[in-house]
Amino acid sequence: MFDNLTAKLEGVFKKLKGHGKLTQQNIQEALKEVRMALLEADVNFKVVKDFIQSVEQRAIGQEVLGSLTPAQQLIKVVREEMTNLMGGGEQKIHLSGSPPVPIMLVGLHGCGKTTTAAKLARYFKEQKKRPYLVPADVYRPAAIDQLQKLGEKLRVDFYRPEASQTPLEICVKGREIALKGGYDLMLIDTAGRLHIDEALMLELREIKNHLKPKEVLLVADAMTGQDAVTIAKNFDERLGVDGVILTKMDGDARGGAALSIKAVTQRPIKFIGVGEKLDALEAFYPDRMASRILGMGDVLTLIEKAEVAFDAQQAKELERKIRKDSFTLVDFRDQIQQVRKMGSLESILGMIPGFSKMAKAAGGFDFDGKELVKTEAIINSMTPKERTNTTIINGSRRLRIAKGSGTTVQEVNHLLKQYTQARKMMKRFTQMGEKEFRRGGTPFFS
Repeated sequence: MFDNLTAKLEGVFKKLKGHGKLTQQNIQEALKEVRMALLEADVNFKVVKDFIQSVEQRAIGQEVLGSLTPAQQLIKVVREEMTNLMGGGEQKIHLSGSPPVPIMLVGLHGCGKTTTAAKLARYFKEQKKRPYLVPADVYRPAAIDQLQKLGEKLRVDFYRPEASQTPLEICVKGREIALKGGYDLMLIDTAGRLHIDEALMLELREIKNHLKPKEVLLVADAMTGQDAVTIAKNFDERLGVDGVILTKMDGDARGGAALSIKAVTQRPIKFIGVGEKLDALEAFYPDRMASRILGMGDVLTLIEKAEVAFDAQQAKELERKIRKDSFTLVDFRDQIQQVRKMGSLESILGMIPGFSKMAKAAGGFDFDGKELVKTEAIINSMTPKERTNTTIINGSRRLRIAKGSGTTVQEVNHLLKQYTQARKMMKRFTQMGEKEFRRGGTPFFS
């Protein structure tokens, strides 16, 4: 996400860093380029105008020009103003009140409401809550079946409505069952249309007035850019929404909707969808998003994802094996599987500070995950002895492994080389850590 905007902004700030000292003139020239980059990213025109004004007021004062590192100070100002533009801090969903707390999802047809309802169910389940899924879309063919299948996949309970029930009746009955079942919250997937019409609004207002949901969340497609902002404004004016979930952010290289919605509607973005899988939903942190946009990565989100994906006991066991130099291909495969749990390789690497520059310099990277799948296949085609002792893998064994994994001998050789290099690097880091420990410093492993 934001690839185009990030590249342009990095170019602007690189020029600024080339100046030993900044003047009012070169700051204004840089901000003109920032303005053009934001407009090309489909950010609302008025939002861009106000943003540049705020940055310029701070930049031309002593805060930047009087600084020892003016270029870095300007980047800091841009980051802070961009964070404010997107809402300042994280806006959590409010779950206070008597359970089951109703959460109502609204939006146009095709924005991803049903999948988002399931993603939220998974998210709250991980927070040790008991969610209950209620499908109130009786118009779209297979909408109810889709939500039911997603619920079954997640092992989240689901209300199966009768054919004759209206959307309001479905919600009322669903709440009764959720109350009896002791669920913490109910996630209501409402109907959408291709455009906003009065019939849709009447139905949604009826559900809202009767159920009094704690949160009405608009689900909007980030790839529609300023249309998503307009839709958010219309829904808020005609129905009243408490927050926005932007879907398909992984496919939005511009990012205009994310940068405009809060400023235009005064309604915060609460979550972003970053992929099709059910775990591809992230809480929205304006400060972290500003860092991503400016090419600074998002280490905090990366750490949080790692904490969820990696088992603490497995991590300790891995550390022990590395220390004893007994890291095998089985461990190598396990680490690949753990990394894949964290999401797409592109999203993970995009959170590493400076990675976009490295990727560009290297002419791009293969992010489709095929290499990881091949690696697993090769390791799975080996015998248990081969996985623990790669020195026995001779020419005939390599040929057999290649045939069994649907790869080539060259690819098997490449994996074995990678594994050997990884072991050497781990051993070197471990030795560095031990030396540091003996000197009284911080060991590599803590």
